[in-house]
Amino acid sequence: MSLLRQTLWILAVAAVYYATGRLGLLQRVVVAGAQVTPLWLPTGVAVTALLWRGPRIWPGLALGTYLVIRMISPVQPSAIVIIAGNTLAPLAAYAMLRRARFRPELDRLRDGLALVFLGGLLPMLLSASVGALVLALTGSLPWGGFWPVWAAWWAGDAMGVLVGTPLLLALPRMRLPSDLYRTAEGLALLVVAVLVTLLVTRSTLSLLFLVFPLLIWAAVRFQLVGAAPCALLVSVATVWAATDRTGPFAHHSILEVMANLMALNGSVALTALLLSALVTEQNNVRVKIQQACEDLAELVNRLSPRARG
Repeated sequence: MSLLRQTLWILAVAAVYYATGRLGLLQRVVVAGAQVTPLWLPTGVAVTALLWRGPRIWPGLALGTYLVIRMISPVQPSAIVIIAGNTLAPLAAYAMLRRARFRPELDRLRDGLALVFLGGLLPMLLSASVGALVLALTGSLPWGGFWPVWAAWWAGDAMGVLVGTPLLLALPRMRLPSDLYRTAEGLALLVVAVLVTLLVTRSTLSLLFLVFPLLIWAAVRFQLVGAAPCALLVSVATVWAATDRTGPFAHHSILEVMANLMALNGSVALTALLLSALVTEQNNVRVKIQQACEDLAELVNRLSPRARG
């Protein structure tokens, strides 16, 4: 990669990181006096960028984090440590995914599991621990609020990977189906997903479980290119409802809202990601078996005249 091209990629990553960070901050909440976001998509951008372009684009992650921090408040020397934590966590995710021989196509169940645990849940412990500890040590966060902020920070970063990374990895494969029936089904899924998601996240009734049939429909019929956008839609809508304290999230404390939000969005991401990976893997196995049967039939046809001769 030439120096100019690498520089452009670094700046592009920083710009996307900053843009998604601005969107994430629109739905921030205050936990124990600290601002946290239930869904931090920049971590998904960071992990995807590393999977696409390798660790040399890490300055883009650091620059993007710096720009986001500067937007929230004046940059203090302690912010350098937070920037380091937010940069090292995606790098750790990339290293573990590479070691696990992760395939960005997400066409195996093991790839889905690797992204969940090695790309999201485990490495984001680093950024959450560093960030919450810095806030506590500098007096910006009382020690009594350390664990609630740490949990919210970790969940937001992990959800950014579980929701954002699959969608970005699926983008290059998104095409309009050539089959008219498939196109109609895809449009129907989109319309139903939007209507149902808005209904269940704004209704006072406990109807959030209705999003799971949609995720199953998307994963079984369209795999990752259908399940990833649905998961993002559900996550954004539920975060929106939670920050507005409306629908099923009304009349609850902030800690109760965050706990319910984390559990729901985690279940949504896991269902969409793992089911789509499993269906894709089974489809690939079926194609290989079919190809093997065709090759075997062709071989038999070639040998038949010789056997008769």
